[in-house]
Amino acid sequence: MLRGEVVTLRPAAATDVARLAAIRAEPEVRRWWRGGDDLVAAVEADLADETLSVYAIEHDGRVVGAIQSYAEDDPDYRHASVDIFLDPSVRGAGLGGDAIRTLIRHLIDAHGHHRFTIDPAAANTAAIRAYAKVGFRPVGILRRYERGDDGRWHDGLLMDLLADDLR
Repeated sequence: MLRGEVVTLRPAAATDVARLAAIRAEPEVRRWWRGGDDLVAAVEADLADETLSVYAIEHDGRVVGAIQSYAEDDPDYRHASVDIFLDPSVRGAGLGGDAIRTLIRHLIDAHGHHRFTIDPAAANTAAIRAYAKVGFRPVGILRRYERGDDGRWHDGLLMDLLADDLR
């Protein structure tokens, strides 16, 4: 279990699947975190993916989202990528930033990572602002990076953070 200032991160479990799928079904979340028609299966697939570390984000005794990381272990390119989603009802309370800081500190202290990436949709300005608050900096636009529900390709923004940049 990882404790932040206002959130607790714990490994997500099968008992979290329904709640996490419900959060991902919220229109404000689904816009950025799709997953097909079966979000329960999408969450289950994330939990079963051995290359991901998925944590449930808890606040005031309830699950309010998830944060996950993927580690590149090649010693010449070592870094970790992070993704997060939160229940829209708790946005703006600093929970996302606290969850990101908590996970990144863990990845620095326990796994020796020095560099982190995150890749929000270029149109997701709220996420980009939140990531910048914890120290992520834009690296560049990933052109036609992700196919949207509309069938068209949309740009992403690659952001990175060095351990010393964490705020």
